[in-house]
Formats: sequence, C-alpha cells, structure tokens
Amino acid sequence: MNSMPKRVSVMETQPSLRDSNSWRRQPSLERLGYCRFSLREIERHSFPSGLLDCAGNVQTPRAGFLPVSRNAFNDIIGQAGCLPYGTLAVRGLPATLRRMSWKVLITARTFKDVGGPAMDALKSAGCDVVVPPRFGPFPEPELLPLLEGVDAVLCSPDQYSDSALRSPQAARLKIISRWGVGYDSIDIAAATRQGIAVAYVPGLLNETVADYTFAMLLALARRVHEGHAWMAKGDWKLFWGSDVSGKALGIIGCGRIGQAVARRAAGFNLKLLGYDLVQMPEAEKLGIRMVSLDTLLAESDFVTLHAALTPQSRGLIGEAQLRKMQKSAFLINAGRGALIDEAALVRALQEGWIAGAALDTFAKEPLPSDHPLRFAPNVLLTPHLASFARENGMRVSLAAAQAILDLMNGKRPQSLVNPDVLASAQLCARLQ
Repeated sequence: MNSMPKRVSVMETQPSLRDSNSWRRQPSLERLGYCRFSLREIERHSFPSGLLDCAGNVQTPRAGFLPVSRNAFNDIIGQAGCLPYGTLAVRGLPATLRRMSWKVLITARTFKDVGGPAMDALKSAGCDVVVPPRFGPFPEPELLPLLEGVDAVLCSPDQYSDSALRSPQAARLKIISRWGVGYDSIDIAAATRQGIAVAYVPGLLNETVADYTFAMLLALARRVHEGHAWMAKGDWKLFWGSDVSGKALGIIGCGRIGQAVARRAAGFNLKLLGYDLVQMPEAEKLGIRMVSLDTLLAESDFVTLHAALTPQSRGLIGEAQLRKMQKSAFLINAGRGALIDEAALVRALQEGWIAGAALDTFAKEPLPSDHPLRFAPNVLLTPHLASFARENGMRVSLAAAQAILDLMNGKRPQSLVNPDVLASAQLCARLQ
C-alpha cells in the first residue's frame, strides 16, 4: 500500500473481538467506504505518532484524523460484521474529495525572486496559487479581502490579529506558513482557538542572518558605508574607524542565531557576553559568559540583538539602556525592529550617547521616508536584508510551502508554533 487517505476516521477494535483469530474479508465494509490496515501497515505509514496504541486503541486525535464515537463504531460493526484482531478500519475521503486541492495565498515578498521551486511544488500538488498585485506585509484592512476563500497562506509579517482570524473572510483558513522565523505579527493564541495551524522555518536562517549581522558589525566599525558614500560623490576623504579584534561583543538573545554570531566572533578573538531570559547551556559551551543586561551593556564594545519579540521584550533597548552603553560602543540589530525604542535611539545618536548603530529591522516596515533614523548621524540602515541570500531563500521558500502541503495531505507539518492545535476539534472541522 503506497499511500494513506488524506483525512481519515480511525475506529477502535472492540475488546470482545480482539481474541478472534479469524480473518475473513468483508466486502460490506469496503462498500461503506472503509479501507483495512493491519497495525504493522499503520506503523509503516504516516499516521502521527501517538494516535494509536499497540492494541489499536484511539489515543489523542491529531489534525486530519477524526475519531469515531463508540456508538457510531458499533453501528458500523453491526452493518459490516466483526473485525479481526489487530486490524483497524480506516475510512478515507471519497475519491472526488481526495482530488480536491487548496487555494494558497502568497504574500511573502521573497517569493518574487526565490519562490520559483516552491511555487512549482504547490502547483504540482494541484494547489490554486494566488499572488496579489503587490506583496506584503499587509495591515489587517488590506489583508482581509485577500483571505476570502483561502485555505492556506504563505505569508510575510502580515497582521493576523484576533479579529482577522475570527473574521468571515478567514473561515476556510487552515494554516498560516510564515516565511522566516518571526511570528510576532500573528496572534498565536487566537489562531489556536480558531483551529488554524501556524508554521515557521526555524534553523534555516541561522547562518544567513549571522553572516549579515557580522557584515553590518564590520561595516559600521570601519565605516565602510561612509567610504562608499564619499567615493560615490566623487570625493576622496580619509577617516578613522574602530578596531574589532580583541573587543567585547554582547549578544542579547543567545538562541540559534545568537550562537551562530558567537561562532563568527571567535575568529575575531572577541570576548563574548550574553543575556537571555532563559538558561542557555549551549551558549556557554561556545564561550559566552552569561551576565545581566546591565552588565552586558556596560562592558560591551558591540551589542547585537537576536531576542524574540514578545510583550516583555518590546522596547527592550530604551533610553535607560542606551545611556548604560559605552560612548564608544556600537548597536547592531538584525533581529526584530521593535526591540528598540527608536525615538530614544535617534536621541542617542544625535547626542553621542553611543558611537553608532547598524539597523536592518524597524518597528514599522517599510521605514517611512521621513523617519528621523534616516537623518541621524553615525547610522547604517538596510531594508531588512539579513535573510536575503538567494540559495538559502529558495530553501526557506520550499520549507514554508512544504508545511502547507503536509497539512493538506494529512501529515503533521515539521515546525509548528502551536502544535496543540493538531488536537483541536476546530482544526478538524476546517479540514473536512
């Protein structure tokens, strides 16, 4: 047997029948639309782990698998005759429904250049792929009309608020697959309540973002961007930068990307300080000395931000924290823009509280053309490019698309922000 039904109902074998050694084919069961699988066959195929125990009893339901009540099971047994021990009856969708595919909305701007293979994968699976006139991120009023009749979204940081997820336009939505690792624009609790899975791609951007972070650090310290600006104007001007080797690097957020930055810093003989809200034994193994935030700010020559954006971390770096940094220190942010109080940072740059800042992310994107950061001194700004490495972008696009295809085919997506949603009746209802 080469494939499993996309959505199935699994029924328990009655205890009174488990001692039966007889095996006789019952055509009436097949006529009811059920397929037969032995436990060995079940284990060999793609039922989610934990759905069945060794005796064939139904355990916690998962997305796409709808357990039948005991009464309903008894009714079917009455019509079809007894089931042999060790055999499960699995009802698949009618063939016409199994051939139905999903309508998939693409709002991730990265798809324009690196989404080709992922787009092909979705279309090859029969998906109706919808690309809006422009890519996101979309605020809620612009997002809602796009969600009408959509089963899945491969998204940019669009605003999926509680009201958006409860809206009639999102009634068919089953999964939001985020291109990247940040999901702070999605109300995860609301998505779970509504039975909407949220997927992301952790791990794939670690090295790419770490490369870019260190590129920004070096360019800022040695004023590479300023040299280019002078040359582009036809001038030849000499100025002093700052050494990097042997200095102290403070890493705020010592998860996967923070640790990847630390590995690069080791090649520059940088002393490593770290701050995180949770214990990070893996970071300490890389030579990162975990300290308080105040200590990190006071002792670091370079401070780089890689913390997740949460209600607690929003505005983590404000006036008080910027004043605790050394006047010769540099701030680098290729993480989440809202980690920084941007108004306070503008003042810090204008008044010389710190030596400079390199920013790739902002509280509001695109950064408004009249934003004060654009006119601040000693600043290097880029338009959220840290993840824009072409080869890796193709891998991320494929992974985000695969999460949609997995759920569409009754499989568990690899990386879910809200795995508890798989046990929800709401998701099961949306999958019908």
